[in-house]
This record gives sequence, C-alpha cells and structure tokens, in this order.
Amino acid sequence: MMLSASPTSLAKSSLEEMLDSLRRRDEAEKPKDLPPALPARPTSKARLPSARRSLPTNFKVDANGETGGNCGENGGGLSEVRGKEEGKRKEKELGVKRNSFGSKKMRKDVNVDSPYNMEAVEGKKGEQKEGKRRVSDAKVEVKEDGKGKAEWEENDNIEYFIKKKLLVWCRLSNGVWGSGTIQSTSGEKSFVSLYNGNVVKVSTSELLPANPEILEGVDDLIQLSYLNEPSVVHNLKYRYSRDMIYSKAGPVLIAVNPFKDVKIYGKDFVTAYRQKATDSPHVFAIADTAYNEMMNDGVNQSIIISGESGAGKTETAKFAMQYLAALGGGNGGIECEILQANCILEAFGNAKTSRNDNSSRFGKLIEIHFTTLGKMSGAKIQTFLLEKSRVVQLAAGERSYHIFYQLCAGAPPTLRERLNLKMANEYNYLVQSDCSVIDGVDDAQKFQKLLEALDIVQICKEEQEQALKMLAVVLWLGNISFQVIDNENHVEALANEALTTAAKLMGCAPHELMQALSTHRIQAGKDSIAKKLTLRQAIDTRDALAKFIYASLFDWLVEQINKSLEVGKQCTGRSISILDIYGFESFKKNSFEQFCINYANERLQQHFNRHLFKLEQEEYELDGIDWTKVDFADNQECLDLFEKKLLGLLCLLDEESNFPNATDLTFANKLKQHLNANPCFKGDRGRAFGVRHFAGEVLYDTNGFLEKNRDPLNSELVQLLSSCNGQLPQSFASKMLNQSLKPATSFDAPKQSVGTKFKGQLFKLMNQLENTTPHFIRCIKPNCKKLPGLYEEDLVLQQLRWCGVLEIVRISRSGYPTRMTHQNFAERYGFLLSETNVSQDPLSISVAVLQQFNVLPEMYQIGYTKLYLRTGQIGALENRRKQVLQGVIEVQKYFRGHRARRLFHELNKEGKHIQSFVRSENIRRKHAVEGNMCSAFASQVLDEQLMAVIYLQSVIRGWLARRHFNNMHNLKHLNRESVKSRRKMGRRISEAKDKPHEQQIPVLPSVMAELQKRVLKAEATLGQKEQENTTLREQLQQYEARWLEYESKMKSMEEMWQKQMASLQSSLAAARKSLAADSTTGQLGRVDVASPRCYDSEDMSMGSRTPGGNTPVLYSGAIPDFVGGRENGSLNAVSNLAKELEQRKQTFDDDAKSLIEVRTAHPGSITNPDDELRRLKLRFETWKKDYKTRLRETKARLHKRGHPESDKARRKWWGKLSSRV
Repeated sequence: MMLSASPTSLAKSSLEEMLDSLRRRDEAEKPKDLPPALPARPTSKARLPSARRSLPTNFKVDANGETGGNCGENGGGLSEVRGKEEGKRKEKELGVKRNSFGSKKMRKDVNVDSPYNMEAVEGKKGEQKEGKRRVSDAKVEVKEDGKGKAEWEENDNIEYFIKKKLLVWCRLSNGVWGSGTIQSTSGEKSFVSLYNGNVVKVSTSELLPANPEILEGVDDLIQLSYLNEPSVVHNLKYRYSRDMIYSKAGPVLIAVNPFKDVKIYGKDFVTAYRQKATDSPHVFAIADTAYNEMMNDGVNQSIIISGESGAGKTETAKFAMQYLAALGGGNGGIECEILQANCILEAFGNAKTSRNDNSSRFGKLIEIHFTTLGKMSGAKIQTFLLEKSRVVQLAAGERSYHIFYQLCAGAPPTLRERLNLKMANEYNYLVQSDCSVIDGVDDAQKFQKLLEALDIVQICKEEQEQALKMLAVVLWLGNISFQVIDNENHVEALANEALTTAAKLMGCAPHELMQALSTHRIQAGKDSIAKKLTLRQAIDTRDALAKFIYASLFDWLVEQINKSLEVGKQCTGRSISILDIYGFESFKKNSFEQFCINYANERLQQHFNRHLFKLEQEEYELDGIDWTKVDFADNQECLDLFEKKLLGLLCLLDEESNFPNATDLTFANKLKQHLNANPCFKGDRGRAFGVRHFAGEVLYDTNGFLEKNRDPLNSELVQLLSSCNGQLPQSFASKMLNQSLKPATSFDAPKQSVGTKFKGQLFKLMNQLENTTPHFIRCIKPNCKKLPGLYEEDLVLQQLRWCGVLEIVRISRSGYPTRMTHQNFAERYGFLLSETNVSQDPLSISVAVLQQFNVLPEMYQIGYTKLYLRTGQIGALENRRKQVLQGVIEVQKYFRGHRARRLFHELNKEGKHIQSFVRSENIRRKHAVEGNMCSAFASQVLDEQLMAVIYLQSVIRGWLARRHFNNMHNLKHLNRESVKSRRKMGRRISEAKDKPHEQQIPVLPSVMAELQKRVLKAEATLGQKEQENTTLREQLQQYEARWLEYESKMKSMEEMWQKQMASLQSSLAAARKSLAADSTTGQLGRVDVASPRCYDSEDMSMGSRTPGGNTPVLYSGAIPDFVGGRENGSLNAVSNLAKELEQRKQTFDDDAKSLIEVRTAHPGSITNPDDELRRLKLRFETWKKDYKTRLRETKARLHKRGHPESDKARRKWWGKLSSRV
C-alpha cells in the first residue's frame, strides 16, 4: 500500500539534521563527558526495535564506550538543529517503553532501545568497510532479578539530565503533567523544580523527558525528539492556543475543534493550497492530496473523518467538500448542488445533544464523481442508521431534529395556515426536554436557507410542501391523546384538533386514523378480530407511526437528492468518498442507538488499524526487511464480541427478539450467561451490561433493546397510509409492501432486525472503502463545555489514546512510507546514474542510484521485491530528477529549435525553388494559351476593330459635314446682314453728308462711360427680368394646367346645357305641331265661321327651333283677323316662351364663351374660376325652374279653351311634354 507523503517530506527531516550535526561536531572536538553511546545498525536480518537508528559512517566509539560527538554546553536549547539532535539522542538513550527513566517493566528475550541493560551482551563484532568503522549492534537480553531494578542505568540517565539541566515531565498530585528540571534524587524519588519555582517530589520511574523549546508547536508530531503522551498533548495545546487547530501525526490529520470561527477557510487559503504555496497541515491539504492521487494514479480515494460526538466531524466534512468543489467546479453548477444537499441533510438528520449543538444522528457517505478532466460530474449519498427514536423521545437538554424547530419558527403565514402550524413549545414531541432554542442559531433564517437549498437541488414546490406536510403530521401525531374506556385499561383516541389535523394532512378520514391507533386486528383463520389496545400499546403504535413517517421521509429526500446529483453517462469511475459518521458516544444512560453507533466506530477503528498498522507491518515482514513490530491496541476481539455467530451480541439480540415472551431483562441475563468469559464483556446488575471498547468501557441499559431491534409497525398503519390521498404516504406504504415481498436473505429485507441490517450496511461500507486509498482525519474535542480556548488535557489525551496517535507516530517515524518496486525505481531514476558500467538489472541500478546520491543506509531498506524509503528521501530524488529532466528539456528545446530553424530554412529555400519553377511554368502555359486565342480569334477581332473604325469615321465625317454646312449657312446669313447694314450705313452716311457740318455733335468720353454704365445696368435689369420671366413662365404653366382642368369642366357643362336646351326645343316644337293640327281640324269642320282660337302653324313651329338656328317667319295672311283676336292670348304666351328660350340659350352661350375667352387672354385676371362657374350654373338652374313653372301655367290655360274634340290629343301632347320637362 502506498502511503501519501506528508507536505513536509520535501524539507530536510529532523533525523537528517541530527546526523549532520553529529557529523560536524565529531570533526570539531571531543567532549569529556558524554551520554551513553548509541548502537549501530546490525548487518543481519534480525528484527530490531522501532526506534533504532544507525549512526553516520564517521561516528566512532572509543575504548571506554564514549562517542566522538560533542553534546555542547547548553543541552538542546540553543538552536533548532541542536535541539532536534539532542531530542533524537535522548530518545535513543531512553528508548524504553514510553521513554521513561528507569522503567522496571522489562520484557524478557526482547530487544529494547536502551543500551543500559547489559547484563548479557552477545556477539559484539566490528568490521571495517571502505576505511570506515561501523559498530555492530548488540543483542541484549534483559534478565529481571527478584526486585526488577536496574539502578545504575537509571542513575546514569538522571545524573546526565541533572548536569545538563534538561526538561522533564512529571505528573503532579492533581493528575496534570508539569515540566521542570531535576534538582536531586533520593532513592526512587526525585525532586523536580517547576517553572513557577515550586519543588515537587515524584517517583523517578514516572519522569518522562521533555522536548526542547525549539520543537514547541511543530506541525508534525513525527518531528518531536521525545514521543510521549505529555509531549504530544503539550504540542497540540501550544498550537491550539494560537488557533493552529490542525496538526499532522504521520499520515493522519489531527483537527481540534476550536468552537469558534477561525479565519483559515477563505478563498485565499483555497488558492494557496491549490498552488502549493503552503504545506501547513489543513483539511484542504488532505483533500488536495486525495484529488491529486485520484487524477495521477486513477485510483478512487476516501476521506474518513472520525472522532467523538462534538469533535467537529460535520464541519470538517463541509470544508473538505468546499475545497473539492473549488478544485473540480464545472460549468453545470453540480458543486453547488452537492454543498446544498449537505445543508438539507443537516436540517433533517442533525440535532442538538448534550455534547454537541449540531450532532449528526445518522451516518453518511458522499461519493463525489469526477470527469477525466477533474471536473465534478455528480455525486451519490448513502446514509446509515437514522436515530428514529429521537423523533418521539428526548433526553433532558437535547432537541429533536433541527427541521421541526425551523419549520415552526420560519414558515410563512400562508404555509402556517395550510398546515395549521403552532409554535414549537405547543407540540408534545418537542417540549419533552425543555430546550427549544440553540444559542446563536436563528431557526427562521435556517428555514429560508433550507428552502433555497431545496430549490437548488431541483425539488419542486409541490413536493416541498408535501414533505413539510409530513413533518406537520409527525408533530400533530405527538399531540394525539387517548382516554381509557373500560376497566381493562383499553383506550381510544380522542377526536381533538390534533387527530383531525393529522388526518387532514395525511389525506384520510379522522375515524380511520382513530381506529388504526386504538385497535389491532388479529387474523384467526379466514376471520379477523379487532382487539382494543391498552394505553401503553396505543402510545407505542402512535410513536411507531410517527417514526416510520419521518424515517421514510428522510429516505425519500435522499432519493430525490441522488436523482438530482445523478452522474449518468459522464461516469468515469473516478471518485472521492467522504465519510462523516457519528462518533463514539458514552452517556450516563446508553441505549440501543449508542450500542449501534459504538459498534460502527469499532468497525471504523479496525479499518484504521488495518491500513495504518496491520497491512503496513505485514508488507514489511513479507518483503524481508529489518523491522520490529510496533504494538498497537487491536480491537478485533471487541469486534468478535459483536459479530461472532451464535454467541455474538447481535446474534443473541436477534435470537431474543424472535421470542414473543422475551423481555429486556431476559436478554440481559442471556448475555451474562453466554459472554461472561469474554474479556471485552462485563456483566452488571439488572438489565445493564458493559462492553470494553477501544475508546473505553461503556455501560448499556437493555431497556427498549428488543422493541427497537424489532422496529414493529402494525399492518393497520400500512393499510391506512396506502389508503391516504397524499402522494407521499402512499409511496411510503408501497415501499414498505414491496420490501415485504423480498427474500429474507437480503440485507434490506424487513424480516431482518435493525441490528442485522445495520451490520450488513457496515460490511458493505467497509467493502467500498477497501477499494479506495484512505486518508484519515481524527477530530479532537478539547472540552465538554463547548467553549473556545478551553483545553482539557485529560480529555484530549483520552481521545488520542483511542485513535492510537502515539502508535501512528512511532510507525510513521520508524516506517517507510515510500515504497517502489525495483523495476519501477530503476525505470524512474536509472537515467540519473553518471556511471555506465553498472549492471543493468533493476536491483543493481537502484542501489547504484542510492549510493550516487549519498542516501544514508538507515534511510532505506531493500526488500525482496521493493525498495523502501523513509520520509523525505523520495523528495530529494524527485527534486534531482526534476532538475535533470528540466536540463534535458532545455537542451532538447534548444536542439529542437535549432533543428526546426535549419529545417525551416531548407524548406524555405526549396520552397522558393519550387515556386520559381511553378510560376515560370504557369507563365509559359498562360502565354501559350493567349497565343492560341490570338491566332484563333485574330480575324474576328480585326473585323470588329475595322467595323468600329469605319463606324467612328462615319460619325466623325457626318459631324464634320454638318458643321461645315452650318458654317456656310451662318456665313451666308451674315453676308446678307452685312449687306443690309452696309446699305443702311450708306444711307445714313449720305444723309449725314447732306447735313451741314456744324450739326454733327461729337460724342464725349463721359457720355460713352455713362452709356456703358446704362448698358451694364440694362443688362443686369435684363437678367433680373429674365429670372422674373422664368418665374412667370412657371406660374403660367401652373395656370395653364388649372385652366385645362376648368375648360374640361366647362365643356361638360356646356354639353349638358345643350342637351337640356335641345330637349326644351323639341318639346316646344311638338307643342306647336299639336296646336297647328288642332287649328286645321277646326277650320275644316266649320266652313262658314273660322274658329277664333285656332293657332297658326307657323307660330307654333317656333318651338322647334334649336338654340343656334334661325327663327321662322310668322305666316298670318291665310287667317282672318277675328280669329287672331280670339286666339291671341294663347298664341302670344307660347311665342313668348319660345322667344325667351332662344334668348336665354343665346345668353348662356355668350357667357360661357366670354368666360373662356377671358381666361385664355388673361389667365391671371380671374381669381377664382370655380366661383364664376358656380354662379353661371346657379343662374341657369334658377331660370330653368322658373321656365318650367310658366310652361305649366301656359298648359293649364290652353286646357281651359274648350275644344272637346281636341282635348284628348292635347292631353296626350301635354302629358308627353310634362314628362319630358
């Protein structure tokens, strides 16, 4: 088994420093008085004591037995090197058990570390090797006489300590260890002067050597020169007083509970341990070592945290998970879910006890999985033996599980109303101990954090409320009371608020719950008989239901959390398991729970012993190296007492539990009858019995053992839960029914007792831990009052004895934590050899490497298959290997760089050559292609170019011809104008010549300037006018557009008028024709007398004239005058209407034409043409309406004339005329 080296292994060990100092002083001077000489390492394979050490090769012993070293004048307190060296030497000088002075209890025929018991010394042999003398070891046989004294050795040691004034430990009258110097001795007594000046008289055999001040507060107990109980306790106390709560004991981390917040867990510390910036003992260092070994070796790791209740195991596990979350934090937030899952389990599984405010009442193993890249991929949680009895029964000063108090204190009003919650002091299960609060803890705030944690682990709100309902059910079940109903003490449950509320929250009827708690059905053949329960039976049934609901709820929560943290397909097999399990417990009254808890701790202690003592030493012996076994307290005998078949505690408990009439007293008597001969068992009076555990003797009271081991639950209660409406009660009942169908051979079968199931769980846990590399953390409780700064030495010493710290340090100091096979060692370090003539077998290479690097012979041993190295040796080799590899890498880097550059230049040169050939070939190919294209399309291109030239020439020639023609035309026009101007000028000249010479007025220059100014002004004015003309033209265009629109409208109106006029004219023409016909008829009928009312046909024809035609002339010669007198009124009326129609038509035509002419001639004169057009239309409509009215009146008058023969025709004509109008 490979043990991880401590963080201080890279530094020089205290043993190396001691040997170096011995070597230097040996060369400097030889003192006059020396302590007794130390033995050298023997050359044989004899089994030696663990504390033997070989001296350097230049360490000599003279004839008088005095060494050649120098002790110095000040003992061991001047420097660190001197102190460590003195401490090591004193340890070797006083190498008896517990390093005591003059111990009288010597074992026969056993090699001891002290060189002073030399009554029989066998076989001293000296041999020379390479010019250096080595002293062979002496095999000492101690023969005790009748008194068992060895006075001269004791006196020799005492005199040496007196002379050097070295510190010693002595036990005072109050049992406390005190340090001082020995003043004198008197027989078997010694006088010791303490630091406070007092002188005490103690037994010389009880004196123990103390370490020099330079070694106070070392972080690893291996560095102590003298390893004894007071030195270890004092070293831990020294560090504890300075808030250095972590110390190393070889491969084990010791953590002392500070009972306060210590600022050593922040992000800065996480970063420091991740970057290896510090190697101080810390839980982060253990977690970092486990993580690195998992990633480098691919082996699963485990961190086992143990200690008694209140030692700080739960908090230590939290910090370990916190560091692993920082190391393996992925992007999915799984590390946050793992940390929050621990918060949920604390609320539901931790409680306040008399020794611990946050005691884990269950065991848990958190297996954290990682990907190949070292990122967290998921986790799995296993739990062990929840203390269900705490739900219904509390001891004085203790609390039930935290969740009950958090729910009562922190539930919001709406939830309180739905669950009908009250304060914690109103529930019977919570008021038994008169302790409902914890100092410095806010339960309401904890409840809010719990709800946040439930959200983070993806438990939905509905399921959360169902879980809280089950908690309320447990609380209300405790308030259900019973009343006696007959003389046989039979009871029934009262239908009070507690019963109705519990039934409502469970989802069942109150009478069903009442019946299940008050009766028990017994199956008698095919029939079942209901039997009333007594008061005690009813209370037990109620409590059993409450315990079952809470335990099932706890298991359900663990299942939900595991679903949320499930690894799935990302599982790589790499994991780190953190075990946080209840510590060893011993109270005034210890029941079945303490029995199981202490059994679990015995099993864990055996696992601890197996890995740190048994396997370690067995490997040394099997590989044939020089090794003396280190004695340790093996608890195998105590484990046999628990686990032995037929006569073990668990088997006897199961056997008695199966008897129906068995009682706790009969169980106790059976134990005393069968186990009194076992040294680990102690019978006691009554129902009590004692067990001698590794941590001390514990007295157990068997009261309730059988009932708790059976853990009964009536079938009526299971049926009640299965009939409830709630989802969780149904699932609890179905799980119980499913387990009842399993075979009895399964560990989880309900037919098994609680003790047997717990034993199976422990075996499974141990099997799982055996497949991992363990890392141990031992938590120490400094005081029972839970106060910071208080350090009770006896309590600490007791816990150190329990966990075997002294034995761990001894085996770590004398052991070989680093071991490698010869093949692996040769492969890893063989290249460091400077000589090439070494044999090539792995063993020769390994030895040659050790000799080349001057590794002292006592620092290693060579076994049959492996090479064993002490602490610190592999670190030096690794450093040298890293240096050589770094140098090799540097050389390789420069060589590879040079080779790469040379290759690059060569490739670049060749590439340029290739590029030149490729480019030339491309150019040649391109030239050939272009030549072929030119030859193929030369004629076509030439024709196109020729056509283009001809077209261009034609265009240019045409342009030139047009320009020449224009020039000729302009020249001809200019000639004509010049001729005209010459003619005019000639005439003017001739006229001027005709005038007298005096009349010619000369033109003055001022006049010319004035004229030029006027011309310029006129040109400016002309430009301005041109701009105005441009603006006016634009306005004119706008007006023209509008005029065209108006003109189209007017034309449409004119057409409409013409149609209406034509209609009127046709109506008048028809009227005239009708009147003419009537007149003709009258004349033919009356020959002698003509009708005076006949109309002339010519007069009536006037109505048929169109508005633009000529008016016909009235013909009146053929009609007599009297006729015209009678008919004058009617004819005149019709003639007037016709004339008016003609006039109006002409007037409207003229107005329309005038409007068009005016707009055409003067576009800007009409401001609003629409208004003019509307007025014209209005006049026309007014006239038309008036004209129609007068036409109807005329019709009426004509109707009254009285011509019966023509009435019908006239009516028809006027009807047609009216319809047309």
